[in-house]
Amino acid sequence: MSGFLEELLGEKLVTGGGEEVDVHSLGARGISLLGLYFGCSLSAPCAQLSASLAAFYGRLRGDAAAGPGAGAGAAAEPEPRRRLEIVFVSSDQDQRQWQDFVRDMPWLALPYKEKHRKLKLWNKYRISNIPSLIFLDATTGKVVCRNGLLVIRDDPEGLEFPWGPKPFREVIAGPLLRNNGQSLESSSLEGSHVGVYFSAHWCPPCRSLTRVLVESYRKIKEAGQKFEIIFVSADRSEESFKQYFSEMPWLAVPYTDEARRSRLNRLYGIQGIPTLIVLDPQGEVITRQGRVEVLNDEDCREFPWHPKPVLELSDSNAVQLNEGPCLVLFVDSEDDGESEAAKQLIQPIAEKIIAKYKAKEEEAPLLFFVAGEDDMTDSLRDYTNLPEAAPLLTILDMSARAKYVMDVEEITPAIVEAFVNDFLAEKLKPEPI
Repeated sequence: MSGFLEELLGEKLVTGGGEEVDVHSLGARGISLLGLYFGCSLSAPCAQLSASLAAFYGRLRGDAAAGPGAGAGAAAEPEPRRRLEIVFVSSDQDQRQWQDFVRDMPWLALPYKEKHRKLKLWNKYRISNIPSLIFLDATTGKVVCRNGLLVIRDDPEGLEFPWGPKPFREVIAGPLLRNNGQSLESSSLEGSHVGVYFSAHWCPPCRSLTRVLVESYRKIKEAGQKFEIIFVSADRSEESFKQYFSEMPWLAVPYTDEARRSRLNRLYGIQGIPTLIVLDPQGEVITRQGRVEVLNDEDCREFPWHPKPVLELSDSNAVQLNEGPCLVLFVDSEDDGESEAAKQLIQPIAEKIIAKYKAKEEEAPLLFFVAGEDDMTDSLRDYTNLPEAAPLLTILDMSARAKYVMDVEEITPAIVEAFVNDFLAEKLKPEPI
């Protein structure tokens, strides 16, 4: 276990009091669950979370003094079934503010100087909002729960520890509604592809997507496909829920069943809306990018939207550039077939990377794109200050505001593979965006 933890966190962590703690000692203490708390001292929601998380942490570990400044490691031995540790991963840019913030934390933190490691963790787990709290199995490194904030709210006593993912069939179990008031049992979903749609009436992008999704749903059903959508509301009142749901021809979790709605949010680690998760008939995730797929495939010819190793950059999927490092091969789209040839060149390398990380049950550390010539691509070049050359091979890391550029006359599979491997091995020198 200590090998995995040291690879993830480095050799040293610090307590709220500034004392260093060897990471390998976590293994000796028998820690079974690791929480990564992503936040910033300047965020009021992070300050609020820290207060409630301290009480939660103390209850689960059985700490006699779980208040501010108690310091991780000062606690009594935790109960065997609740061997939990939390590590704060900060985005602070000011060391004094960081010190003032971690001083009140009874858990551990990555040292302030470990800025590169912090950024790697933010990218590895696709953290887009703060505060965020994810739980990992401390032995295998597998993500146990992507939305720990809901765990604190829903299970404050830790009765469901260690909050491992449950099958969709189990989480969705219970009555589902149609907007005419008819009630169906969740067992009616058997044998169908399912879209789990997290949305709310107060959210303008949600309402825009819903209009497109209604047409997509109709086309898929008319084509004879077994497909159902489940609306999981984030509305702020039952009246808003009913008004919004009246526009939808599919099913919904009852608004009053807040526990089931929350469990679905926890299961898929929802960090923002609208989000459309598409499942196969066995309840396994096909794609978390249903929103992008629906907008890119209005005729639903590619339903159920199995992920493509390489995407053609577009207005609708450009948002994914902010989810982590992305390889982008810029080409001259005025040359017939150039974009397709570029995709074919990159695809074997992308497939190899994706398969390698899938075998470890991890998300690939890179997304892969081909970009042609259009206004959106021009804007991206301008924003990242890239040369106008084509072809141009790049890796863009928006969260780190870093770019890696290879400007050569001919892009070959060997060049792409070496570029990717050097990036993953941290051999490339970044340029600022």
